[in-house]
Amino acid sequence: MSSYAKELEIAQLAVQRAAILTKRVFHEKAKGTVSKDDKSPVTIGDFGAQALIIAALKHNFPGDEIVAEEEAAQLREDANLRATIWDLVKSTSLSDPAAEAALGGAIGSEEEMLTFIDYGNSKGGAKGRIWAIDPIDGTKGFLRGGQYAVCLALMVDGDVKVGVLGCPNLPIDDTVPLTGSMESGQTDEGRGSLFSGVLGGGAASRPLTTGALASPQKISMKAIADIAAATFCESVEPGHSSHNDQAEIAKRLGITNPSVRMDSQAKYASIARGAGDIYLRLPVSATYQEKIWDHAAGDLIVREAGGAVTDIYGKRLDFSIGRTLATNKGVIAAPVGSHAQVLTAVQEVLKK
Repeated sequence: MSSYAKELEIAQLAVQRAAILTKRVFHEKAKGTVSKDDKSPVTIGDFGAQALIIAALKHNFPGDEIVAEEEAAQLREDANLRATIWDLVKSTSLSDPAAEAALGGAIGSEEEMLTFIDYGNSKGGAKGRIWAIDPIDGTKGFLRGGQYAVCLALMVDGDVKVGVLGCPNLPIDDTVPLTGSMESGQTDEGRGSLFSGVLGGGAASRPLTTGALASPQKISMKAIADIAAATFCESVEPGHSSHNDQAEIAKRLGITNPSVRMDSQAKYASIARGAGDIYLRLPVSATYQEKIWDHAAGDLIVREAGGAVTDIYGKRLDFSIGRTLATNKGVIAAPVGSHAQVLTAVQEVLKK
């Protein structure tokens, strides 16, 4: 077993438990909702999932730091929102008693829930053990019943060692190819995959369950024999990645397959399992800095599945700077054998 066997097990169970909560939020509160205001289903799901994950981490690794998006100040001022979230958190658990016990069981009180949420305030950096959490990555995908991910990664001295992605609306079967229909209307019935990677230990997928971990299956990116036949993944939102530049890059590579647009780190998971080939996230702003929690788990899983992940300058993503990828611009993920060709096309189009 790897030296991070316990971290991997706890991370997978923590993500699996948090995914139960996000699915409950979708079915009970989010159907037909497009709002992202302060009391939206996304807010409820974000806070609830973050509390559950941090509680599991603090039970097992009390000295570790945590980088997460949410802080509890808003909940301390809004009793209704706090009560809504607490009702979900206190009633969400894994159906397998041993698995639930491994996470420390239920959170003891509403106040303890707020305390756990606030543990996500680490500044990140290059020293020590730091977890990065994105409780609901892909908020619009979540609301439309499309793709979203519950994301968790462990960095040690700035290097990602463990990555886990829970994707409730992705197919369980690793061989199902990506299609545009995955953007919306994908209820989790009969779907849901849990992806994991450990540095030096490969990558795996398994069905997302509500109890103990299901049996894993090794995943790997598929080699691209003919780049012209490849499939791109890109963000749904043009504010996240430049669709026009992407189209020009595809043209340069001779790729005629339409790009598959989906939200969240489900894109990393999809290419890691061979369902797609290339993921591009192209800069739309000179000043925007990517958040580490949006990439840490996916970056590791793709690399452990036989891929290469760099920015548009060909540099590895650097998770040691703080809460953002301050020294990187954009993301290019592709099989190792094709990455250089894709990078060249990207740089020609962007004139980098």
